[in-house]
Amino acid sequence: MSKLKMTPSEALVETMVAEGVKNVFGIVGSAYMDALDLFPDAGIRFIPVAHEQAATHAADGLARITGKPQVCIGQNGPGAANFVSALVAAYWAHSPVVAVAPETGSMGLGTGGFQELDQMAMFEKQTVYQVRVNRPERMAELTRRCFYMAKNFNGPTHLNIPRDFFYGQCNDEIYETPVIKRGAGSLEDLEQAAQLIVNAKYPVIISGGGVSQADALAEVKALAEYITAPVVNSYLHNDTFPASHELACGPIGYCGSKAAMRTLNKADVVIALGTRLGPFGTLPQYDMVYWPEEAKLIQCDVNISALGLSKNADIYSCGNVKDFAALLLKRVEELAPGLEKNSERLADVQQEKDTWGSELDEWSASSQSSPMHPRRFHKEWTRALPKGTIVTTDIGNNSSMINAYLKFEGIRQHISALSWGNCGFAYGAAMGCKIGNPDVPVIAFQGDGAYGISGVAEVMTAVRENIPVIAIVATNYEWGAEKKNQIDYYDNRFVGANLPNNPPYEKLAEDMGAVGFRVDHPDQVGDVMKEAIASGRPCVINAILQGGEEVLAEPFRRDALQMPVRYLDKYAHLNAK
Repeated sequence: MSKLKMTPSEALVETMVAEGVKNVFGIVGSAYMDALDLFPDAGIRFIPVAHEQAATHAADGLARITGKPQVCIGQNGPGAANFVSALVAAYWAHSPVVAVAPETGSMGLGTGGFQELDQMAMFEKQTVYQVRVNRPERMAELTRRCFYMAKNFNGPTHLNIPRDFFYGQCNDEIYETPVIKRGAGSLEDLEQAAQLIVNAKYPVIISGGGVSQADALAEVKALAEYITAPVVNSYLHNDTFPASHELACGPIGYCGSKAAMRTLNKADVVIALGTRLGPFGTLPQYDMVYWPEEAKLIQCDVNISALGLSKNADIYSCGNVKDFAALLLKRVEELAPGLEKNSERLADVQQEKDTWGSELDEWSASSQSSPMHPRRFHKEWTRALPKGTIVTTDIGNNSSMINAYLKFEGIRQHISALSWGNCGFAYGAAMGCKIGNPDVPVIAFQGDGAYGISGVAEVMTAVRENIPVIAIVATNYEWGAEKKNQIDYYDNRFVGANLPNNPPYEKLAEDMGAVGFRVDHPDQVGDVMKEAIASGRPCVINAILQGGEEVLAEPFRRDALQMPVRYLDKYAHLNAK
């Protein structure tokens, strides 16, 4: 492969092109303007956002639905600092985002110059790889390395470039980096897993985010069907097994499916595929300790650092879930040929789903309007979604509550803030998802608090860039998750939890050039959803929901809260004066 004479800016841009980058999200800045000038001729669309956090979330959303590295870029110092929170979300989602962060010029490092910041330390803990370009001549090499590590370690990387290193001359070769195949893992471990499964009385599969990332749905489905294993989705990965399947039980974790949790509790063997079994996703819920402590645990994940992180397994396999599930099924078929469906287990799963379905329907039966009961609203809007719809979800009370209602048939459809749990995730991520999959509806679901962080400003981005995302704003005029804690633990003493006088978000959307809807009656919801989807334009649906103690979900962080103890009289500070 011959080397070509080019500038470092050309080396950066040509390497991105070789890696298949077609979109870059960010805010224009002088630090990287020489490279930015090359984007149009290189066929790269630059998408300017209102805030760099949204740029990273958009790159994250696009990476999650395509499975390929995506790029965000910003000005050195303040711009790069705005990447930090969003990059942590990508880190815990195992999402291959490449954050390009120019920095102060090489001759000014350490002098406290304009917009100088130690950006390497800032990104150290939430990336799978980071590098500072130490010579302009190494631009292509180190850019390639960031893409290679992002796709092979399945996580975000950080490319730090002194701003004077975009200029000059170098001789470089340009090529795409490979994805290294991992295979099924150790055959010895796989054999032990197969033996355990054929002797199991009640095996249950936990289908995690790795099933989506490995495109392993068909293999997991085939394994589940052969051994008649109920399947539960790991927390906030509702798209990792078809919801309509007879063995599907729904998601475990906060505000998830009681059917899934009760079923998992019966397991004598748990087969955890593509999941680290995050601690928050396996905590007791609905006053139910559902993790089967006596069950044998098989855990397969492509990331060795995820194995045994939260739960001590009996059998570990560090391998690709797709290959592992396929080879495991083959070996089980050899050990137990012609295995018949376990009709008793199927009936048990159906009974659990029917029981939970009836309970959820009862919770969601309210016909109240102006404001609507949130659970009735969630039932209405989720059942109005066409097949294939992508939903990005924020964090908070209503964003968590919909965990029980969201149902998907395919992978890469449920894109959530996951365990980082940062407010403001959903809208930026939805923009990336819509760019990556323009032919299906993309819904960004946020509470009014989280929408105020990112959604309001980024509607302007969606209008400017013609990205027809549909935002649903659950307007209950409160930070509901925290308000619930103040109700249960602090005797209804509300500090900072109420959001009075929120503006009419539907009218704000119209002022920005989007389509706005206000819904406050359950009978309106289905028609509004259809109209928004048919419009083909950025839309904001302002849903007026009941708030307060009667409708809030259970405490969000019960594991981290204690009843308050007070030793001082509440007027002690006055007496001291």
